Amino acid sequence: MKYDISYGKHDISVYRSYAAPLRVAPIPESSFTGRQNTVLAAMVSVDVYGANFLPAYTQGDNSMVVATDTMKNFVYAQALEYDGATLEGLASFLAQRFAQTYPHMQAVRVRIDEIPFESHSDKLASWDAGTDHGIAVAEWDHSGLRDLQAGRLGMRMIKLTGSAFADFQRDRYTTLPDVRDRPLHVFIGCRWRYIEPAAVAGGGGDGLVPSEQVRDHLLHTFDDFVSMSIQHLLHEMGARLLARFRQLREVDFAAQNRLWDTSATSERDPQVRVFSNPKPAHGNITLRLTRS
Repeated sequence: MKYDISYGKHDISVYRSYAAPLRVAPIPESSFTGRQNTVLAAMVSVDVYGANFLPAYTQGDNSMVVATDTMKNFVYAQALEYDGATLEGLASFLAQRFAQTYPHMQAVRVRIDEIPFESHSDKLASWDAGTDHGIAVAEWDHSGLRDLQAGRLGMRMIKLTGSAFADFQRDRYTTLPDVRDRPLHVFIGCRWRYIEPAAVAGGGGDGLVPSEQVRDHLLHTFDDFVSMSIQHLLHEMGARLLARFRQLREVDFAAQNRLWDTSATSERDPQVRVFSNPKPAHGNITLRLTRS
């Protein structure tokens, strides 16, 4: 019998005050100018892997089990020691500390989901309750950093013109009409991996691509590119990201088509319309681009 074993603690809330400032020059189409980090806020999820935990499953022997409550307390203690300002750095730091402290863990995976705050001063930070947030996922084993992934999830983009969907395959089940210009409402998540992940894992900003810059870059493409489909749009977004950020090895997209239903159209001006939310069923489109 073969076993794949993991367990861990998820949704550990961490609010780290007065992390070191991070300054990154903005790209021309980006509004991002740096992260003050009055508060570095995140939800941390930890998973540990290894056959050493098998006796807990097969024999009820917990002698090798690190309690998930202990993991939570460990995250709090180590977050206090972290002196960087990036999600990638924090995820890597925590995963490495777990692997070093508990050598019977064969591998550790730490995911950081940003709780987005905007810093207005060294005293004031406001909470942005939107779904748009950065993530980082680091995996460590005893050979070192095994994988580092970053991303921007929960982006919702809307435009009323500059998108089409036509000339697709038709059969007796097809009811969707060709549309040469349509509104577009999409949910987009973007993840990426670095060419030199170890440099980014250090947390000092070397080689870092801030997720806020990726968001702004994607919005710029969404605004100025006339797409023939969501597939066409994602490819353009990915190609532009890889061209702009040479430190990225791959980009990975998942998009949902959340185009509204048109509920009413003005007789005097067909551009004046009322929309409503569509049925729960939605299109799902993915794409991964990797440098040759």
